[in-house]
Amino acid sequence: MQKHNSEPALKVIFLGGVGEIGKNMTALEYGDDIIVIDCGVTFPNGDMPGVDLVIPDTTYLINNKDRVRGLVLTHGHEDHIGAVPYFIKDLNIPIYGTRLTLALLEPKFREHRVDNVKMNVVKPRSVITLGKNFRIEFVKVSHSIAGSCALAITTPVGVVFHTGDFKVDFTPIDGNVIDLQRIAELGTKGVLLLLAESTNVERPGSSMSEANVGNSLNSIFADNVDRRIFIATFASNIHRLQQIIDLAVKYKRKVAFSGRSMINIAECANKIGELNYPKDVVVDIEKIGKIDDRNLCIVTTGSQGEPMSALTRIASDENSKIKLGFNDTVILSASPIPGNERLVYNVINNLYRHGARVVYEKLAEVHVSGHAYQEELKLIHSLIKPKFFIPVHGEHRHLKKHAELAMRLGMSSENIIITDIGNKVEVTKREMRLGDNVPAGYVLVDGLGVGDIGSVVLRDRKHLAEDGLFVVVVGVNVLSGEITALEITSRGFAYTKENDPIFEQAKDVVRRALANVDLKEEGEWNGVRNIIRKELKSFLFRKTRRNPMILSMILEN
Repeated sequence: MQKHNSEPALKVIFLGGVGEIGKNMTALEYGDDIIVIDCGVTFPNGDMPGVDLVIPDTTYLINNKDRVRGLVLTHGHEDHIGAVPYFIKDLNIPIYGTRLTLALLEPKFREHRVDNVKMNVVKPRSVITLGKNFRIEFVKVSHSIAGSCALAITTPVGVVFHTGDFKVDFTPIDGNVIDLQRIAELGTKGVLLLLAESTNVERPGSSMSEANVGNSLNSIFADNVDRRIFIATFASNIHRLQQIIDLAVKYKRKVAFSGRSMINIAECANKIGELNYPKDVVVDIEKIGKIDDRNLCIVTTGSQGEPMSALTRIASDENSKIKLGFNDTVILSASPIPGNERLVYNVINNLYRHGARVVYEKLAEVHVSGHAYQEELKLIHSLIKPKFFIPVHGEHRHLKKHAELAMRLGMSSENIIITDIGNKVEVTKREMRLGDNVPAGYVLVDGLGVGDIGSVVLRDRKHLAEDGLFVVVVGVNVLSGEITALEITSRGFAYTKENDPIFEQAKDVVRRALANVDLKEEGEWNGVRNIIRKELKSFLFRKTRRNPMILSMILEN
């Protein structure tokens, strides 16, 4: 492809959300202006013991903070807004999003003690200008949370259309159908670059409407009129919550919310008018003991089997106020996120052990995806008719499949780029090419620590988790050089009593290792500790074929 290096290029910078599910963050740069789209988190995998959250590395943006004009949010899911409180501490830039999206950020800012954030509410078809080079229009789309928008971004080289997370739902609960008319108008005028989500690209056909869930739930309510009903779902799915509350009203049941995020989001959505219910319908979870089973519906978190979630604690008998029994029906109105299957089925098994009826996705249509299937993706491609295409929001296999789908629709492979985190794509009116990479990756959040957990700490944690800890404490008289005390303990190494022969043998190993060492050399303890670790490591591996972490301590006396 012929290069036009003298022609100014739009730079599309991927800081998250490609080659992975979650942690979505993309920056657009032209001239002296940079805008940021979304700022999400992902959750740690099995190789990150003790880590709470994973957020994008925003070094590039911090290094260019004087040029960053604003943060634009497509919707309020955690993988799109969860990292905003961390990011905004370093860049106090204006934030733009729909009413619910920004409302969900407010408690996060309070929790992180972030003040004076410039939040600007937008509506579908609102247009904002950031810097000299970006004009952004918000376009209504359907998704599993209210207030979701695609973005039509006008730049000096052309229009970039970013779908955000979306599906094509012709019967949405709020009645606001995806704005296909406006999307078609944009396509007719000409779109230079399409960034489209790829989550469900492997699934043929079209996704079901959210209204289907309401019909299924209605049947379950009708079949369980004398039983107490639990429904576990995503707290952020306001339309699902609205359907549940409407059914509770229809069947004369009170609704109790269980789980901190469920309570917070329901209150937040009700406050801004996105979730509507009579005040006397919702009751405090503390007061449900006085309500008959047939008159109660408990809506809870925990649809993914999260260890500390409300439903998991209820299923494990760890909730003092809610005890399951034979007159309970529990509905899991969600499908397991890949990787969570075992956790979800553990909860289902525990629910069955209590005698409850359990209804989940394999048994009834109690969940629909909020992400577009193949036919919906084809519709957007056909309406937008982009010159260039970059698939986003998916693991590498999703991005690859989405690129293949675009080629089946007639797009040239030369006009498609599959990206990874840290890639910078340069786009002009005539070409698209990979530029130099930027610093990118992930930052680990552990408690109040942000970024202080690195590869060495993770390696040590995995070592401890796999092989345990062996602790040696040696007391030394620095005047005489004599060993005055020698104690050995272990944690996570083996279930052994302190008088187990292996401990006495280990002590002998330490004594022999130090027999020829001059312990009068005060302050030279690093070498002594290394000798102890080396000899014990060899001894323990010969004896047990295990390799625990060995911590040696010298106490001077």
